[in-house]
Amino acid sequence: MSEEKCGCGRERGVDRRDALSLLTGVGGLAFGAAPALAKAVKSPQLPEDEGFMRLAIEEAAKGDFPFGALIVREGKVAATGRNLGVANNDPTAHGEMMAIRHFVAEHPAKELKGATLYTSGEPCPMCMSAIIWCGMGRVVYAASIEQLSKRLGQIMLTSRAVAEHTPFLTVAITGGVLASEALALFDKIKPSP
Repeated sequence: MSEEKCGCGRERGVDRRDALSLLTGVGGLAFGAAPALAKAVKSPQLPEDEGFMRLAIEEAAKGDFPFGALIVREGKVAATGRNLGVANNDPTAHGEMMAIRHFVAEHPAKELKGATLYTSGEPCPMCMSAIIWCGMGRVVYAASIEQLSKRLGQIMLTSRAVAEHTPFLTVAITGGVLASEALALFDKIKPSP
């Protein structure tokens, strides 16, 4: 750190650790003291969760890869999505991303705030970040990142870890709803030639 002072009497130099904390605001764009981290709140399973998860798993069975999602607002399915990475030649076309895209094609994006997203697999860091940017209040998943990693390559960063590093939103997370049913879809995948 520099000992040089500016006209106001403050030191001009910035310690590397302080610089990092200055850049860790919302989206890495806010300056000032590092914000307090939000909470990823463990949410209990609700009576309606299994019914909505069955719909997400049905959606997953229709995709290029067995991942499906749906967005629920006010107790009703507002959008669905399935993995279409191969069909769309788009590696970001995960079930959660497709559900968000379908939702905003029909509704104002601001209506995602507080919605619940159901997904057959725990959201990857990309999808969880998108869920957070949308302001969704709850995520319910079937198979966990750890369970999925035994079937395919995974970035070993949980949805909870992503949510806990979000200074502007608290997300309720419920995991393990019908996990065995979601994982069974992987048994139906034919090996590549």
